[in-house]
Amino acid sequence: MISEHEHPGALVVLANFVSPLAVDLREESVLRQWSEQAPRKLWLMRPGDVVITPVPFNDPFRRYVFDRLGIPDGSVTVITVPDTPHLPMAEALAAHGLLEPLRALVRERPGARLLPTALDEASVALAADLGVPVAPYEHGVPGPGVLQRVADLNTKSGFRGIAGDLGLRLPTGRVCTGAELTRVTRELLAAHERLVVKPDRSAGGHGMHFVARDDPAPHPAPPPDSRWVVEEYVDHTRAVSAQGYVTAARVEVTYDGEMRMSGGSFAGYRSPLDGVSGTARRELAHWTRALGRHLAAGGYRGPYSLDAVCTEDDVLYALECNVRRTATTTAQAMVTRLVPTGGAVPAWSTGTMAAVSPLSFDTALARLGEAGLDFRPGDTEGVLLYADCPPDGRGWRYAALARDHTRLTELEVRLAASLGHEAL
Repeated sequence: MISEHEHPGALVVLANFVSPLAVDLREESVLRQWSEQAPRKLWLMRPGDVVITPVPFNDPFRRYVFDRLGIPDGSVTVITVPDTPHLPMAEALAAHGLLEPLRALVRERPGARLLPTALDEASVALAADLGVPVAPYEHGVPGPGVLQRVADLNTKSGFRGIAGDLGLRLPTGRVCTGAELTRVTRELLAAHERLVVKPDRSAGGHGMHFVARDDPAPHPAPPPDSRWVVEEYVDHTRAVSAQGYVTAARVEVTYDGEMRMSGGSFAGYRSPLDGVSGTARRELAHWTRALGRHLAAGGYRGPYSLDAVCTEDDVLYALECNVRRTATTTAQAMVTRLVPTGGAVPAWSTGTMAAVSPLSFDTALARLGEAGLDFRPGDTEGVLLYADCPPDGRGWRYAALARDHTRLTELEVRLAASLGHEAL
């Protein structure tokens, strides 16, 4: 469950993957790709809730989720906002005449609250227009100062600007403009054999690339006024993260894990974190709480994460933070909601598994059942189809639950065999 479920009022879940908080809105292709993950938000729903999504939900997936959650089909209202280039999703509602129907739904739900994926200016303006608080704020909406801090910390430069004061270890690096990028890269390559070049505002590894000393200059050159962070590449054994949560009363680390990466991009997760020393894991938690206290002091409330890498010698280097709901928050909420009441939270993982040929949702689910993997209410382990039928019918997003990491691996191997392919 998510802590926002502790409040009795309905949630209006805004799946605003199209937000300037994570990436420039001109990056239409990546925003469209991220939006395809919106169906996972169904795992957060309770009867009476409303979900605003950039993509429609297929009926078989909707019925599947509600069956696993044990809630009646039709008890959740879905509003689909058509793809609207260059507009934050919260603004696109008005552009498509959907604002008044949403107002009517909210009037029918006293005590409703808005739960955005990204806390951007458009989502806060929407909450103010609807006359509802932004969850988990108890009253009203966060002010401009909070929004500015959130926007700043969702940049690589903003994170680097506060990390030193918080005692976080960082890779050597510099912030620069596109006009300065070639020179800064050349100067850092004189001291480091390999670098990571990152757009200042980006998520999931989008736009990041690696540069070595003998590589040619990038072509074409980026816009001269764009912003970049250039860092030494830290040779590491694991990419790790911890998720924190801030309320008015406390800062806590809710879970940690290892990020699965593919070419520098996020490709899945495995929790809890293992394979690192207790010292490294405690340091990650300590850093995450320090970041949370900084956010709390500025008035932020809600989830955030801290990403880092761990070297072979168990030395941590912090890379960035994400002050929003991330790719793992819904999965963790789903897992804690589905495990038997009173049971320990199991080990869990997410990823994408490729089928050898396109499958319908019902066929993919049948494959899970034939392999003995289909998670049912009351089970303690199994596999769930996490985010609807993929557009190509092949790249299936899944979540697996098991008693430990060894068993998780066994389930993933069996899942690959059931789909006739290997993990992506």
